[in-house]
Amino acid sequence: MKHLKIVLTLLLVLGLSTPVFFGTTAQAVEPDEVLEDPALEARARELSKDLRCLVCRNESIDESNAELARDLRILLRERLVAGDSDAEAMDFIVDRFGEYVLLRPSANGSNWLLWAAGPMMLLLAVIMAGGYLRGRSNAPRRNESGLSEAEQARLKELLDE
Repeated sequence: MKHLKIVLTLLLVLGLSTPVFFGTTAQAVEPDEVLEDPALEARARELSKDLRCLVCRNESIDESNAELARDLRILLRERLVAGDSDAEAMDFIVDRFGEYVLLRPSANGSNWLLWAAGPMMLLLAVIMAGGYLRGRSNAPRRNESGLSEAEQARLKELLDE
């Protein structure tokens, strides 16, 4: 009976932690938002993966329950129903909310500096570390002759006490 409780507890813990470890997320798309045309809905879901919820920061609008995310989902679907292509719908939303709304912003324009900053900082750190190590290897060596006779006698005296 005790083993059964342990097994059931483990199964419960594993069952509850599976979404955390394997990254499955709940979709916040509500039934009244879903388009009747399955092809348009599939396009909307695919585009929604690349749009950031402006309230939740690092969640897509499909994963977020925020009102603004819901408004963005509806706006995207309205643009697709109106006949916009995927690029036109995304451009409309980016023009309206800025490039921050994209989960994967482009690496052009002023964003190239942000994309390049990480590798540039790493290169700078490697150069600085190399310079520091080179300077240490070229530094004059200190004369480490050990303890003098007086210091050795004092040490022996302290240790014998």
